Amino acid sequence: MAVKFRDYYEVLGVDRSASADEIKKAFKKLARKFHPDVAKDEPEAEEKFKEVNEAYEVLGDPEKRKKYDQLGRNWQHGSDFTPPPGSYGYGYSGGGGAEEFHFEGSTGFSDFFENMFGGRAAGDPFGGFGFGSRGGGYRQANTPAQGQDVEADLLVTLDEAIEGGERQIRLQGESGETKTIRVKIPKGVTAGQMIRCAGLGGPGYNGGKPGDLYFRVRLERHPYFTIEERDVSAPLELEAWECVLGTEKTVRTPKGSVKLKIPPGTTSGTKFRVPGKGVPGSGGKNGGDFYAITEIIIPTSLSAKERELWESLSKQSSNG
Repeated sequence: MAVKFRDYYEVLGVDRSASADEIKKAFKKLARKFHPDVAKDEPEAEEKFKEVNEAYEVLGDPEKRKKYDQLGRNWQHGSDFTPPPGSYGYGYSGGGGAEEFHFEGSTGFSDFFENMFGGRAAGDPFGGFGFGSRGGGYRQANTPAQGQDVEADLLVTLDEAIEGGERQIRLQGESGETKTIRVKIPKGVTAGQMIRCAGLGGPGYNGGKPGDLYFRVRLERHPYFTIEERDVSAPLELEAWECVLGTEKTVRTPKGSVKLKIPPGTTSGTKFRVPGKGVPGSGGKNGGDFYAITEIIIPTSLSAKERELWESLSKQSSNG
C-alpha cells in the first residue's frame, strides 16, 4: 500500500546534513509557534504542531533518522511512497499468509510514520513482522496456538498523561472494513508504558485465541515543558539584576501557576522544586515534581544610557 511521503527535513526547515543540535533548535522554534496553547486562533496550528512533533520524533532519534535516511534513495521518484518488505507497519503473519491492518492516522501519527515506524510484532523494535516475544512462535500442524501480539505507537499529550483520557482509534483490516475501538489512557501514564487491548492482535491458529494489541506510549514533545519519567521542568528566564538582587516570579506549571521567591545571588542553572506538580503516579502515589531551571538573560543591545550604567557598575565592582 502506497502512502503519502513526508519529508521531515522540510517540515522542520533544516538541511539533511543538519546536526542534532540544529534539529532540536528548529523543533523548539516551530513547536512554540504552532502549539495549540499559543496559536489558539489558527485552525491549522494543531495539525502543524503534530507534523512538527512527528518530524522530531524521527529526526531527533538517531536510530529512526538512520533508517529514514537509508530509505531516502526512493524519495525523488514521487510523493507516494511504498515501504519495502520488512519495513511495513501494521501486519502480522498468519497461517494463510500475511494480513495487514492500519490505524488511519488515528494514533496521533501520520499514515507514513505508522507504516514506517509504528506497528510491529511484539519484540521487534522497528517493524518487520515475524513472531516476537509475546504469542506466536513455532506451532505444530493442527495444534491450537495463540495469535501474534502486535505493538504500535500512540502519541499522548502531556495533559493526557496528567489527567488521563480516552482515545478513539480506527482500525482498518485488509478487507477495507473499519472499526473503531476506545483506548483508555491511564492517569499518570509514562513514556514507554504499554496499553493492552486484549484480543485485537493477530488471529489464532487452529482454534487458538487471538493475540493482543499493545500501544506503546510516546509522549508528545512540549515546546515549553520537558518531561523525564514523572518529573516536569521548564526554563525560568531571569534578568541579571534579578539574579543579583533577588525577585519574585510567577511560573507556569502543568497544573497551574505558582509564585517562586528567587533569593539574591541566584546563579544560572539553579533548580527550584515545586512538589507534586509533575505527572501523577500510579494510583495517585509517587507522583513527579516540577522544576524551574534558571537561565540568565544577557542583553545583546544596549542604549547609550544602559551602557553607561553597566560601565559604572563595572567600575564600582572593580574598585570594590
